[in-house]
Amino acid sequence: MPGGDVLVALNAVTKDYRALRPLRLQRLELRAGESIALLGVDAPMSEVLVNLITGAQLPDSGEVTVFGRATSAVTGVDDWVSDLDRFGLVSERAVLVDQFTAAQNLALPLTLEIDEIPPDVATAVHNLAVEVGLSADELSALTGALSAAAQLRLRLGRALALTPRILIAEHPNARLSQGEAAAFAADFARITAERKLGSLVMTADATFAGAIADQVLTLQPATGELKARSGWRRWLS
Repeated sequence: MPGGDVLVALNAVTKDYRALRPLRLQRLELRAGESIALLGVDAPMSEVLVNLITGAQLPDSGEVTVFGRATSAVTGVDDWVSDLDRFGLVSERAVLVDQFTAAQNLALPLTLEIDEIPPDVATAVHNLAVEVGLSADELSALTGALSAAAQLRLRLGRALALTPRILIAEHPNARLSQGEAAAFAADFARITAERKLGSLVMTADATFAGAIADQVLTLQPATGELKARSGWRRWLS
Protein backbone atom coordinates (compact mmCIF):
# COMPACT_ATOMS: atom_id res chain seq x y z
CA MET A 1 0.00 0.00 0.00
CA PRO A 2 1.32 3.47 -0.85
CA GLY A 3 2.68 5.43 2.08
CA GLY A 4 1.62 8.83 0.74
CA ASP A 5 -0.39 11.48 2.51
CA VAL A 6 -3.97 10.66 3.42
CA LEU A 7 -6.14 12.52 0.91
CA VAL A 8 -9.58 11.31 1.98
CA ALA A 9 -10.77 9.61 5.17
CA LEU A 10 -14.31 8.59 6.07
CA ASN A 11 -14.95 7.40 9.62
CA ALA A 12 -18.22 5.93 10.97
CA VAL A 13 -20.17 7.74 8.24
CA THR A 14 -23.91 7.38 7.70
CA LYS A 15 -26.07 9.27 5.22
CA ASP A 16 -29.80 8.76 4.64
CA TYR A 17 -30.68 9.26 0.98
CA ARG A 18 -34.17 7.68 1.03
CA ALA A 19 -33.11 4.29 -0.23
CA LEU A 20 -33.93 0.97 1.45
CA ARG A 21 -31.10 1.64 3.89
CA PRO A 22 -28.79 4.61 4.46
CA LEU A 23 -25.23 4.68 3.22
CA ARG A 24 -23.05 3.25 5.97
CA LEU A 25 -19.28 3.30 5.80
CA GLN A 26 -17.21 2.35 8.81
CA ARG A 27 -13.84 3.45 7.45
CA LEU A 28 -12.38 4.33 4.08
CA GLU A 29 -8.96 5.89 3.60
CA LEU A 30 -7.41 6.97 0.29
CA ARG A 31 -3.76 7.96 0.14
CA ALA A 32 -1.75 9.76 -2.51
CA GLY A 33 -0.77 7.31 -5.23
CA GLU A 34 -3.27 4.69 -4.05
CA SER A 35 -5.91 3.18 -6.35
CA ILE A 36 -9.09 1.70 -4.85
CA ALA A 37 -12.08 0.08 -6.55
CA LEU A 38 -15.35 -0.25 -4.64
CA LEU A 39 -17.85 -3.03 -5.27
CA GLY A 40 -21.34 -3.07 -3.77
CA VAL A 41 -21.99 0.63 -4.35
CA ASP A 42 -24.76 1.20 -6.89
CA ALA A 43 -25.22 4.35 -8.96
CA PRO A 44 -27.43 6.31 -6.49
CA MET A 45 -25.15 5.41 -3.59
CA SER A 46 -22.10 6.36 -5.68
CA GLU A 47 -23.51 9.83 -6.19
CA VAL A 48 -24.10 10.24 -2.45
CA LEU A 49 -20.59 9.00 -1.66
CA VAL A 50 -19.02 11.40 -4.17
CA ASN A 51 -21.06 14.28 -2.73
CA LEU A 52 -19.83 13.43 0.76
CA ILE A 53 -16.20 13.25 -0.35
CA THR A 54 -16.35 16.52 -2.27
CA GLY A 55 -18.19 18.32 0.53
CA ALA A 56 -21.35 18.91 -1.49
CA GLN A 57 -23.21 17.09 1.30
CA LEU A 58 -22.41 16.47 4.95
CA PRO A 59 -22.86 13.09 6.65
CA ASP A 60 -25.70 12.55 9.10
CA SER A 61 -23.12 11.11 11.47
CA GLY A 62 -19.41 10.44 11.39
CA GLU A 63 -16.69 12.51 9.78
CA VAL A 64 -15.34 13.03 6.27
CA THR A 65 -11.84 14.50 6.11
CA VAL A 66 -10.39 15.73 2.83
CA PHE A 67 -6.84 17.03 2.47
CA GLY A 68 -6.52 17.06 6.24
CA ARG A 69 -9.67 19.06 6.97
CA ALA A 70 -13.17 17.92 7.91
CA THR A 71 -15.72 18.83 5.24
CA SER A 72 -17.94 20.18 8.03
CA ALA A 73 -15.28 22.84 8.67
CA VAL A 74 -15.46 24.22 5.12
CA THR A 75 -17.85 27.14 5.45
CA GLY A 76 -16.81 29.49 2.66
CA VAL A 77 -17.87 28.98 -0.95
CA ASP A 78 -14.44 30.02 -2.22
CA ASP A 79 -12.74 27.39 -0.05
CA TRP A 80 -15.14 24.70 -1.25
CA VAL A 81 -14.65 25.61 -4.92
CA SER A 82 -10.89 25.61 -4.42
CA ASP A 83 -11.08 22.10 -2.96
CA LEU A 84 -13.26 20.95 -5.86
CA ASP A 85 -10.46 21.77 -8.31
CA ARG A 86 -8.39 19.07 -6.64
CA PHE A 87 -10.92 16.41 -7.68
CA GLY A 88 -11.39 14.98 -11.15
CA LEU A 89 -14.80 13.33 -11.62
CA VAL A 90 -15.47 10.76 -14.36
CA SER A 91 -19.24 10.44 -14.38
CA GLU A 92 -22.29 10.53 -16.64
CA ARG A 93 -23.34 13.42 -14.41
CA ALA A 94 -20.47 15.48 -15.84
CA VAL A 95 -22.32 17.11 -18.72
CA LEU A 96 -20.88 17.08 -22.23
CA VAL A 97 -22.29 19.42 -24.87
CA ASP A 98 -23.29 17.21 -27.78
CA GLN A 99 -23.23 20.10 -30.27
CA PHE A 100 -19.58 20.90 -29.48
CA THR A 101 -16.66 18.95 -30.82
CA ALA A 102 -14.70 16.75 -28.46
CA ALA A 103 -11.88 19.30 -28.61
CA GLN A 104 -14.22 22.10 -27.58
CA ASN A 105 -15.59 20.05 -24.68
CA LEU A 106 -12.06 19.18 -23.62
CA ALA A 107 -11.09 22.86 -23.73
CA LEU A 108 -14.00 24.06 -21.57
CA PRO A 109 -12.29 23.55 -18.19
CA LEU A 110 -9.40 25.68 -19.48
CA THR A 111 -11.07 28.48 -21.46
CA LEU A 112 -14.40 29.90 -22.59
CA GLU A 113 -12.88 30.74 -25.99
CA ILE A 114 -13.92 27.59 -27.78
CA ASP A 115 -14.92 28.96 -31.22
CA GLU A 116 -11.24 29.55 -31.85
CA ILE A 117 -9.32 27.74 -29.15
CA PRO A 118 -6.19 29.70 -28.14
CA PRO A 119 -2.93 28.04 -29.25
CA ASP A 120 -1.71 27.22 -25.74
CA VAL A 121 -5.06 25.65 -24.86
CA ALA A 122 -5.11 23.78 -28.17
CA THR A 123 -1.74 22.26 -27.26
CA ALA A 124 -3.04 21.24 -23.83
CA VAL A 125 -6.15 19.72 -25.45
CA HIS A 126 -4.02 17.75 -27.89
CA ASN A 127 -1.82 16.44 -25.08
CA LEU A 128 -4.84 15.40 -23.00
CA ALA A 129 -6.38 13.65 -26.00
CA VAL A 130 -3.21 11.66 -26.58
CA GLU A 131 -2.98 10.79 -22.89
CA VAL A 132 -6.55 9.43 -22.67
CA GLY A 133 -6.52 7.73 -26.06
CA LEU A 134 -8.74 9.98 -28.19
CA SER A 135 -7.82 9.91 -31.87
CA ALA A 136 -7.53 13.02 -34.05
CA ASP A 137 -10.77 12.07 -35.83
CA GLU A 138 -12.59 11.67 -32.52
CA LEU A 139 -11.21 14.97 -31.26
CA SER A 140 -12.65 16.84 -34.25
CA ALA A 141 -16.01 15.02 -34.23
CA LEU A 142 -19.20 16.32 -32.64
CA THR A 143 -19.44 14.87 -29.16
CA GLY A 144 -22.97 13.56 -29.69
CA ALA A 145 -21.70 11.38 -32.53
CA LEU A 146 -18.95 9.71 -30.48
CA SER A 147 -19.17 6.14 -29.24
CA ALA A 148 -19.77 5.47 -25.54
CA ALA A 149 -16.10 4.48 -25.18
CA ALA A 150 -14.87 7.72 -26.79
CA GLN A 151 -17.23 9.82 -24.66
CA LEU A 152 -15.88 8.11 -21.54
CA ARG A 153 -12.32 8.92 -22.58
CA LEU A 154 -13.41 12.51 -23.20
CA ARG A 155 -14.84 12.64 -19.69
CA LEU A 156 -11.55 11.29 -18.36
CA GLY A 157 -9.67 14.04 -20.22
CA ARG A 158 -12.01 16.67 -18.78
CA ALA A 159 -11.44 15.26 -15.30
CA LEU A 160 -7.67 15.52 -15.75
CA ALA A 161 -7.64 19.00 -17.30
CA LEU A 162 -7.12 20.92 -14.05
CA THR A 163 -4.45 18.50 -12.74
CA PRO A 164 -6.41 17.09 -9.79
CA ARG A 165 -4.92 15.15 -6.91
CA ILE A 166 -7.82 12.69 -6.72
CA LEU A 167 -9.61 10.97 -9.59
CA ILE A 168 -13.08 9.54 -8.89
CA ALA A 169 -15.03 7.43 -11.38
CA GLU A 170 -18.68 6.41 -11.04
CA HIS A 171 -19.34 3.09 -12.81
CA PRO A 172 -17.27 4.07 -15.87
CA ASN A 173 -17.61 0.65 -17.54
CA ALA A 174 -21.42 0.57 -17.44
CA ARG A 175 -21.87 1.22 -21.17
CA LEU A 176 -18.71 -0.47 -22.45
CA SER A 177 -18.13 -3.83 -24.04
CA GLN A 178 -15.79 -6.22 -22.25
CA GLY A 179 -12.92 -5.32 -24.57
CA GLU A 180 -13.54 -1.59 -24.30
CA ALA A 181 -13.68 -1.88 -20.50
CA ALA A 182 -10.38 -3.74 -20.36
CA ALA A 183 -8.67 -1.15 -22.59
CA PHE A 184 -10.06 1.75 -20.55
CA ALA A 185 -9.03 0.14 -17.26
CA ALA A 186 -5.47 -0.28 -18.51
CA ASP A 187 -5.24 3.35 -19.62
CA PHE A 188 -6.88 4.66 -16.44
CA ALA A 189 -4.44 2.65 -14.30
CA ARG A 190 -1.48 3.89 -16.36
CA ILE A 191 -2.55 7.53 -16.10
CA THR A 192 -3.17 7.46 -12.36
CA ALA A 193 0.19 5.76 -11.80
CA GLU A 194 2.09 8.20 -14.02
CA ARG A 195 0.43 11.21 -12.40
CA LYS A 196 0.70 9.68 -8.90
CA LEU A 197 -2.98 10.34 -8.28
CA GLY A 198 -5.21 8.87 -5.64
CA SER A 199 -8.10 7.16 -7.42
CA LEU A 200 -11.44 5.78 -6.32
CA VAL A 201 -13.60 3.82 -8.78
CA MET A 202 -17.12 2.52 -8.16
CA THR A 203 -18.12 -0.44 -10.31
CA ALA A 204 -20.33 -3.54 -10.27
CA ASP A 205 -17.81 -5.64 -12.23
CA ALA A 206 -15.24 -7.48 -10.12
CA THR A 207 -12.99 -8.21 -13.10
CA PHE A 208 -12.96 -4.55 -14.13
CA ALA A 209 -12.31 -3.56 -10.51
CA GLY A 210 -9.26 -5.79 -10.34
CA ALA A 211 -7.94 -4.41 -13.61
CA ILE A 212 -8.32 -0.72 -12.77
CA ALA A 213 -7.16 -0.64 -9.12
CA ASP A 214 -4.53 -2.14 -6.85
CA GLN A 215 -6.99 -2.60 -4.00
CA VAL A 216 -10.54 -3.96 -4.40
CA LEU A 217 -13.00 -3.45 -1.53
CA THR A 218 -16.58 -4.68 -1.28
CA LEU A 219 -19.04 -2.68 0.83
CA GLN A 220 -21.21 -4.67 3.23
CA PRO A 221 -24.27 -2.37 3.17
CA ALA A 222 -25.84 -3.58 6.41
CA THR A 223 -22.75 -2.88 8.50
CA GLY A 224 -20.70 -0.43 6.43
CA GLU A 225 -17.68 -2.71 6.62
CA LEU A 226 -15.33 -2.84 3.62
CA LYS A 227 -14.16 -6.34 2.79
CA ALA A 228 -10.77 -6.44 1.07
CA ARG A 229 -9.99 -8.51 -1.98
CA SER A 230 -6.55 -9.19 -3.40
CA GLY A 231 -5.20 -6.69 -5.93
CA TRP A 232 -5.72 -8.65 -9.13
CA ARG A 233 -4.05 -6.12 -11.40
CA ARG A 234 -0.74 -6.52 -9.60
CA TRP A 235 -0.48 -10.26 -10.06
CA LEU A 236 -2.13 -10.41 -13.48
CA SER A 237 0.30 -7.87 -14.94
